[in-house]
Amino acid sequence: MLNKYARGFFTALFTPLASWLIRHRVSPDAVTVVGTLGVMVGGLVFYPLGQLFWGTMFIVLFVFSDVIDGIMARQQERKGKWGAFLDSTLDRFADGALFAGVSIWFFTGGDNDAIGVAAVICLVLGMLVSYIRAKAESLGFDANVGLAERAERLVFLLTATGLVGLGVPDVVLLVVLAALSLASCVTIAQRMGTVRRQSAAAVASGDRDRDLDQDMGKDT
Repeated sequence: MLNKYARGFFTALFTPLASWLIRHRVSPDAVTVVGTLGVMVGGLVFYPLGQLFWGTMFIVLFVFSDVIDGIMARQQERKGKWGAFLDSTLDRFADGALFAGVSIWFFTGGDNDAIGVAAVICLVLGMLVSYIRAKAESLGFDANVGLAERAERLVFLLTATGLVGLGVPDVVLLVVLAALSLASCVTIAQRMGTVRRQSAAAVASGDRDRDLDQDMGKDT
């Protein structure tokens, strides 16, 4: 949902930076890799040390690389599939690092097992949300639907974690993680339902085509 409404704004915001990077011969792949490494450092170094606010600020500096590399690829008219594959793969590393980092801190120094468990659940469900879309697309279906896509998960996680780092009660993060878990379950159901309908429609279309071919064969 956020992808739909925020894409135009962030494209306009980061296009000058993307153009500057291209002029200095920086490749979109390099931006993707550096951005992912930055997010992973924030998630797996700052968060486990309890630096929730500064970790979030550090992550925000890198998280928009996902937008910038896409702008650069479009400006350079790159049409190969490698960039999309690399971007999607490294997104999984980044997401895993964020939720794992939150989980590690609250299982240890943060002393809140409920948040640790909720973060692990969000991690697993988020991976399922992404896997279902990827698998559907590999089979020729479109599963780009759902209540909680990657952008929503990151925005709510980073906002809540940063606020807790500023002193907001931990229960805020717990509620956000619980809501993300529920939203991810809904998204999984939406995507599976969408693929099921497309699959049924494809089967029905195939049956009609076969019946038509048989009827034409009888006519001849």
